Amino acid sequence: MRSNQDSRLFILVSHCLKYFLLALVGFAIAYVISMTFGAAHIALMLLQFVFASGWRLGLILFCLIAITVIFESFR
Repeated sequence: MRSNQDSRLFILVSHCLKYFLLALVGFAIAYVISMTFGAAHIALMLLQFVFASGWRLGLILFCLIAITVIFESFR
């Protein structure tokens, strides 16, 4: 492998980060739209779901990013 190629772990983490951030933006848009149309109970359920699962997924993604940085620095 050439030294300027990206590793599979780096590609995986970058795709996971992209889709995680896109999901957060999607939930934010859905929250604003549901509050606009007066569906506060749906917005509160959505907000609880995002907080319950979002921070866990974000923590796992942060750990993957840290592992990738360590492996890439050894390369």
